[in-house]
Amino acid sequence: MSVTAESPNDVPAVTEESTAPPAEKKEKEKKADDVAEEEEEEEEYVVEKVLNRRVIKGRVEYLLKWKGFSEEDNTWEPEDNLDCPDLIAEFLQSQKSAQEGKRKAAEGDGEESKSKRKKDDTEKLRGFARGLDPERIIGATDSTGELMFLMKWKNSDEADLVPAKEANIKCPQVVISFYEERLTWHSYPSEDEKKDDKN
Repeated sequence: MSVTAESPNDVPAVTEESTAPPAEKKEKEKKADDVAEEEEEEEEYVVEKVLNRRVIKGRVEYLLKWKGFSEEDNTWEPEDNLDCPDLIAEFLQSQKSAQEGKRKAAEGDGEESKSKRKKDDTEKLRGFARGLDPERIIGATDSTGELMFLMKWKNSDEADLVPAKEANIKCPQVVISFYEERLTWHSYPSEDEKKDDKN
């Protein structure tokens, strides 16, 4: 007589739930579902607010304030991982509004703001863009990888670094004078002087 044994996989597993009566079985299933849902809720974090935006290596990230957490728990998260398009749109709109407000403030109608703007513009202008006449070249540097002259301007106490290429075209005589001032001549003995030295 041959006995065929069922493989362990075919044997129905006996669990605590399967031995319980159907009513208790349903309650245990509900409890297990509640626990699973609570665990999911604990693991799911909710974004309260988008605080900032940055781009690192071409990847957009947002600084997030998490609901139920302090400011110390704010984190930078990649845009790809986020599922809060409304909060992101609200943040971007607020940034856009803030920049427009700054622009309008800068475009004030008062004479004071116009004079400040003109002063700022002249402060931003450097080199030949200032419209001043070059007086002389004080020095030269190639620390930026390009030859630059430190230019002293007529009727101005402020000197600027200007590209040598630009100075060569716009004020060649000033450049020549700079080089002439720095020329050093080396004299070599003539043939007659050499003969005299040998004797």
